[in-house]
Amino acid sequence: MSGLKQSLRGKIPPFIVMEVMRAAALREYEDKAVYHLEVGQPGTGAPRGVITAAKEALDSNRIGYTVALGVPELREAIAKHYSTVYGVEVPADNVVATTGSSAGFLLSFLACFDPGDRVALAAPGYPCYRHILNVLGVEPVSLETGPAERYQPTPALLEKALQDGPIHGLIVASPSNPSGTMLGDEEMKALADFCRDHGIRIISDEIYQGISYGKPTRSMLSFEPECLVINSFSKYFSMTGWRLGWMVVPDGLMRSVESLAQNLFISPPTLSQVAAVAAFDCEEELQANVANYARSREMLLNELPGMGFDRLAPSDGAFYVYADVANLTNDSQTFCRRILNETGVAVTPGLDFDSGRGHHTMRFSFAGSPDEIHGAIKALKGWHGLR
Repeated sequence: MSGLKQSLRGKIPPFIVMEVMRAAALREYEDKAVYHLEVGQPGTGAPRGVITAAKEALDSNRIGYTVALGVPELREAIAKHYSTVYGVEVPADNVVATTGSSAGFLLSFLACFDPGDRVALAAPGYPCYRHILNVLGVEPVSLETGPAERYQPTPALLEKALQDGPIHGLIVASPSNPSGTMLGDEEMKALADFCRDHGIRIISDEIYQGISYGKPTRSMLSFEPECLVINSFSKYFSMTGWRLGWMVVPDGLMRSVESLAQNLFISPPTLSQVAAVAAFDCEEELQANVANYARSREMLLNELPGMGFDRLAPSDGAFYVYADVANLTNDSQTFCRRILNETGVAVTPGLDFDSGRGHHTMRFSFAGSPDEIHGAIKALKGWHGLR
């Protein structure tokens, strides 16, 4: 019936990569070739140890609710991970298991910010940050970054944003989506110092930690113990459909996060939690996945420039190549649609990540197998649209 109330909160832009996935799925349904370079989903499944643990849990575990913060075994395993990998001591009591990193973002934004607050984030950046903030009535403040800043926020950009009003939070991502760039130790420390001096809460998106090429990833916890960290089993641990992530939460926010989690989610998926404990013992298999990403990355970085995609972000980590394609198009959405329709290569237009300047950028994901990347390159090389 017309005239019934509809919330304005639901009138947000779509997550464009999901729209591209839908178009690619339709093409596959029509039995046409598709090369998936649009989505950040590992082409591998969960590690073997996780599968084994899940099967055992199905036979022996009731798979009922858990407490809202997650099962102790998982929280302890995550805490140990920070000590072993990053040299950071994180109490298990400050670890919160979540229904994917998406729930972590929602919980962190609700716990940290009120309607009308202003939260800074880099553009280009993960679109759901700003969409979730807008839904909650929190104002996203875009920091326009480019090659000079390596697509990362800087104290200078924050200083400029403060001229328009207070900044209550900063979202950082290293490695980042879509650019794949990483913050170095000096850059992390500079941001941490600036935010501490100006009373700005840091929320650090670390879901691509462990996937890097040439230098190891670092946690913002090494530079700002009061930051709030969000991570996930979806990327490095190759467990996207298990919908499991985690947060590291400072003491002062723990009760807020717990109460919010109880009311919004009850608990994360129990089977995923029980099985994920085994993920930390699968390092050899997980590092083999990263080696595959490295091979796919090398193929793209070697081949794309010769096809006209010659303005590329550094791609230090994650599994993305972000391209400025102003020499090829000023309408990235139509351009990417043509590429899919005429070659079968699914790629994501930059408008998903930068609503102001994304009309001339696009993102290639190399999360799939090297064979899929090779097939996509071959298809693009034969496309008349690049001639």
